[in-house]
Amino acid sequence: MKTDLTLRASAFALAAALAVATPAIAVAQAAQQTFAIPAQDLSLALNDFSRATGLQVAAQPEVVRGRRSRAVEGRFTPAEALSRLTASSGVQARIVGRAVLVEATASAAASPRVERTAAARVAAAPPIISAPSQATEVEEIVVTGFRASLNAARDLKRDAVGAQDVIVADDIAAFPDLNLAESLQRVPGVAITRDAGEGRQISLRGLGPDFTRTQLNGMEVLGNTASGFDNRGSVSRTRSFDYSLFASELFNRVTVEKSYAAEQDEGGIGGTVGLTTARPFDYAGSRLVLGAKAQTNSNTDSVTPRVIALASNRWQTGVGEFGALLSAAYTRNDVNEYGMRSWTWTKINVNAANIGPNVSAADRDRLVNATGLNRISAPQAVSPSTWYAERERVGLTGSLQWRPNARTDMSLDLMYGTLENTRDEYAQAPAGVNALTGNVTGTQRLNAVEIRGDSIVYADWSGVDMRNEHKHSQDKTTFTQAVWNGAYQASDTLRFNALVGYAKSEFEGPVFDKVFIQATNQSLTYDYRGGSPVAVTYGFDTTDPSLWGLMRADAREDFITSEYKTAELNGAWDFTPSSSLKFGVSHRDFQNDGWQRFNRVDWYNNPARPAPVVEVIGYDSLLPYIVPNAVATFDRTGQLRDLTAANDRAGTNYALTEKTTAAFVQYELDTQLGSMPLKANAGVRYYSTDLTSAGTVATNAGLVPTTIESSYDGYLPAANVSLEVMPDMILRLGASRNISRPSLDDLRAAGSVSFTPFGGSVSAGNPNLEPFLADSVEASWEYYMGRSGYVALGVFYKKMDSFITAETASVRYGDIGYPLSLLGPDQTADTIYSYSRPVNGDGASIKGAEFALQRDFDFLPGLFSNLGVSFNATYAEGETDSTVDGVVRTLSLANLSKWSSNATVYYETDVWGARVSSAYRDGYLDGIGGNGNIGSGYHATTNIDATAFWNMTPSLKLVVEGINLTDEATDQYADIVEQRSTSYTKSGRTFTVGLTYVF
Repeated sequence: MKTDLTLRASAFALAAALAVATPAIAVAQAAQQTFAIPAQDLSLALNDFSRATGLQVAAQPEVVRGRRSRAVEGRFTPAEALSRLTASSGVQARIVGRAVLVEATASAAASPRVERTAAARVAAAPPIISAPSQATEVEEIVVTGFRASLNAARDLKRDAVGAQDVIVADDIAAFPDLNLAESLQRVPGVAITRDAGEGRQISLRGLGPDFTRTQLNGMEVLGNTASGFDNRGSVSRTRSFDYSLFASELFNRVTVEKSYAAEQDEGGIGGTVGLTTARPFDYAGSRLVLGAKAQTNSNTDSVTPRVIALASNRWQTGVGEFGALLSAAYTRNDVNEYGMRSWTWTKINVNAANIGPNVSAADRDRLVNATGLNRISAPQAVSPSTWYAERERVGLTGSLQWRPNARTDMSLDLMYGTLENTRDEYAQAPAGVNALTGNVTGTQRLNAVEIRGDSIVYADWSGVDMRNEHKHSQDKTTFTQAVWNGAYQASDTLRFNALVGYAKSEFEGPVFDKVFIQATNQSLTYDYRGGSPVAVTYGFDTTDPSLWGLMRADAREDFITSEYKTAELNGAWDFTPSSSLKFGVSHRDFQNDGWQRFNRVDWYNNPARPAPVVEVIGYDSLLPYIVPNAVATFDRTGQLRDLTAANDRAGTNYALTEKTTAAFVQYELDTQLGSMPLKANAGVRYYSTDLTSAGTVATNAGLVPTTIESSYDGYLPAANVSLEVMPDMILRLGASRNISRPSLDDLRAAGSVSFTPFGGSVSAGNPNLEPFLADSVEASWEYYMGRSGYVALGVFYKKMDSFITAETASVRYGDIGYPLSLLGPDQTADTIYSYSRPVNGDGASIKGAEFALQRDFDFLPGLFSNLGVSFNATYAEGETDSTVDGVVRTLSLANLSKWSSNATVYYETDVWGARVSSAYRDGYLDGIGGNGNIGSGYHATTNIDATAFWNMTPSLKLVVEGINLTDEATDQYADIVEQRSTSYTKSGRTFTVGLTYVF
């Protein structure tokens, strides 16, 4: 539905003239129909009336602003319903032809507040036109598109009590976005992480993905996928919702709630993202939309499809009104991200016999004799790498709505989605038997070196065993959801709504074939002196297949499943015209289960090892080099692929169950404070969570199954106020307490062990963790410039009384207490391991500010009036103490970018338009470090996107898009002081062209 669409002042007169001049098409006002419009802001009520009747509503903004409607429930003629809706509202509304004209009554027009409003804005303010989806006789003067979507989102923001931002359907469809994450990055305070050229997860107001709750059609959901990059976490088993699961076209609204109110489910200190799919009653009648795009990327040679479809209709029957809707989205895209990476940086020693005569005595002494954290840091396994993926995304939604009478409304929303990845990943690394992955004691020889601080920034090596690899993997995430919503108006002042929902996300990684080949006694040079990316040269022919022999092969399987079962019953009692009381109870059952299985075969010491199947890498990379064909080599060796529970990796097989019961009560006020409209809410929520964590832990007898139970509860008060201190100027203030539950991995009753040639790491869970607990205060100032835009400035502060942090130390493996059988080859109890576990530490705080501006340049003359700009910027800072290598360090919170901003410049007419958008994210940490590194993270990024459209006909639109036009690199590092490069990759520019047809 086109709501609150911007017109010039002359359009209002034209609408009135057309309405008066068309008595032949006047509505048959004697015909009754069913209405179910609640008491609410008058502008919203008129929009609902427009949708129900198909009539176009015209009103000056100052006439309806700040006024309330009455509820209309039952069967009435349109004229009767309009009279009831606007009774005692201070306006006079009448139906003329196909239009509804709304004017202030004589007494309202004389009120001091309205006089001041009119005096300030009557000359400049255009009217509001609220139009149904079906065409009307005045359709040609309706402005649609990007500006209209901004107007609708702005009005929803203005009408809210707390701080929130909204993206409406046209806004999502119009931005050049590959998925929901990239649509959300346009919202103030939202920053995203990218993987394989697409947005994946979000951070909100400086807090990481685990602190943001995601709701889909009213209930909490979780969806996990995987990255092909070990540097980026590989398989994601977290509370972080992965927004790359869904195409953005499946949703008609996304709401980002930054303030907390008692009626909201607990669990999101950062905020709550609400996703809403389309329903049939969103449209006045039948609706059919078809769209198709072709997509390509500069790093690939393929052209892939992107297809969407939506069909919706509604019918009046003898038992009420029915509606049905189906939508589908299919996307296939090929991604090739490549560049240079290393595993990490770590402290090393080099035997004296491994150092050549050209190395200075001072450098030789440091390399040979330094101990502990005074040793030199060196990059581990510096390697050119390529990650190629074929990604296929399918999304289906269905919705049924039934309104049997004016007091009852029911809906059933269904969603099904899959995301499949077929990946081929390649690397060439000095990681063979005599490797550059730790202490140097073998055939390696250091011929030249430059040390800056305590980091090797240049080195020339010989006698190194190279190890090239190919990993072929397949994974699939399947998401299903069913949600029933019901609403019942028990009386004019009492109403109830209920929700019952089920959602399941299942990740399967059944194929993981990884083969390593080795070329012995080779030479290479790496050079970090120029910063990122590192320069690497080789002293041998990297395309000579005769150098390589089979070294090792790994097989792995992954499985993760998450289920939510939700039931809630809420009510609202309007005990005065300006006051209401909301109340409700809910129960939520969350289950997470999963495992990882692993099998390895080492071939390099086997004299009967078969020859690998090798080839030159077939995708774009920094240089050509020989790689194994993993699938063909597995077939040749007959290595085990179908793994069982006997192959479970220690610490990965665990299950969590959380059962939460909650109740809330909330008072709401909508009144006037003198001449100033005032909205407020205040309430408290109680929650109680029972946790069961089952897994395996290490004992003197080895790893044994165990189950640990814990529970916690609490009260969460919240209050929010919105006051329109002057016409179009709103002040907001909010205060609340909320929690975020510990990450899934932190709660596991399990421990995991991983090893590398230079040592390894042990990570253990802690099921007795208390949740994060935060008190929040926020305030904002907003000024709305008629229908032309708005400007807003907000500040926020969150004090976390309880903050979960990792404790990491470098210790002897034998001191940890885990079995020696879990050690890597040639390792002993004296091997140094990095030992990490989560603990409830001291509190932390985060504070920041947001600025947002959206403005149409309608004050400019002629063609320039079609220009506009949308801009926002967020500043956030927060720190916590973490133990790194046995030393307490104060570090920025994980995933916190101090600065983030978004800007869009747009030009739009009724026929064509274009936009250019930028998204900036400051650098941030993703870990606390270890092995001689203080912290690890990402450098800043700026992504530039653009789109242009041409309305070839009123129903047919041509769209051209460009994403990541500057081919921005993803640049990771270790250590906040030394800034040691660990990964520098690019994923290419993406281009699409397509058509959309609306019937």
